[in-house]
Amino acid sequence: MVNISSTAGLLGVVIIARHGDRLGYYQDPCTYNATQSRITPLGSVQEFELGSFLRLQYLTPESPSFIEGISSDLVDVNQVLVRADSGGENVVLNSAYSLLQGLYPATTESSITLSNGKLVTGPLGGYQYVPVESVDVNEIPSLTSWQLCPYFQTHLNRTYTSTAFLQKAQEAAPFLEAVKPYIGNISNNFTNMWNIFDYVNVQSIHNKTYAEELPPTFAAQAYDYANFHEYNVFTDYVSIGVGEIGVRTLLPSIFSDFGNITEKSNPLKLVLTEVDYQPFISLFNVTNATLTDPDIAGIVDYAAVVALELSENSDGQPSISMKFKNGTNDQDFRQLTMWGNTSVLVEDFVSQLASTTINTTQEWCFSCNQTILRGCSIYNFSTDPFLNPGPPSKPGK
Repeated sequence: MVNISSTAGLLGVVIIARHGDRLGYYQDPCTYNATQSRITPLGSVQEFELGSFLRLQYLTPESPSFIEGISSDLVDVNQVLVRADSGGENVVLNSAYSLLQGLYPATTESSITLSNGKLVTGPLGGYQYVPVESVDVNEIPSLTSWQLCPYFQTHLNRTYTSTAFLQKAQEAAPFLEAVKPYIGNISNNFTNMWNIFDYVNVQSIHNKTYAEELPPTFAAQAYDYANFHEYNVFTDYVSIGVGEIGVRTLLPSIFSDFGNITEKSNPLKLVLTEVDYQPFISLFNVTNATLTDPDIAGIVDYAAVVALELSENSDGQPSISMKFKNGTNDQDFRQLTMWGNTSVLVEDFVSQLASTTINTTQEWCFSCNQTILRGCSIYNFSTDPFLNPGPPSKPGK
């Protein structure tokens, strides 16, 4: 693959966004099953600001990244597709709604003239209701595929006993002992590093007394160790490994989105998928983006966003450029590389990752060795030779 220069405007964009600020929640370090939480007003503002930023990038005609042919003020629901994880007290789903308020703000164009000549504008000054596909975590595992996945739990056990993990745990031991008075009843074992970081982070944002009393280096140390922890949890030695499952179940919809946007008869222009932080780690790893930008190998901030921009090169072939903005503290996108290139052909992107994808719930059930939960009980695995090996065959004569 080589860098592809683009001569045309954008055909469209596929956006992956993390939810905004929320209250604390707990992920079981042995399973990564999570408790519920709630988005905060700060989180809603972060997502609204992200939506406003994306509007300036892609819906403003003067922008060099303007999507050609998109309806920029009054949303055309045939041009926009939005999906969001509906679990966890709707933190992610509500984040999507907040983002959309910034992307397509209220407008008096959202009006209708009645037969009697009266002009009626929608409520809240013409609030625009953009449809959002709510992805039920109990039925469709595509956006939270690591949960309730037995093989992922095996991957966790393997990660926690690896030499690199044990060495990092030994390095972190003094910090884990020192931070103990500042993490409530949470275990200070290194396997629990995500929850330690999340507790410190949430309290530092929302608890004034806590923020004043926390030693000045502790927040950064917790973040650094949690980045190591989560990078090792949500990556693997090979792209088809279960550690990459966070993106392996997301890729099929991304491929489909690319196909729909580049199909000239299809009106789709912009796709938004709202998720948690885990798929970002896996995406950056399978595209080798972390080799050029190692600082992105970890937990992205609230309201972080990846934009996969589609355009045509000088030969009329659709190509992709990947850009990243790490939350509201970043003022603009940064260009990332994929396999060492700033842009690649769509067909090369798909070809490179097609073998890693988990395309259906049934494939997820098999890939996770899950036969009961998340819709897996409807499939018959009794004759599957991998999950139910028969007696050894007799040696030939």
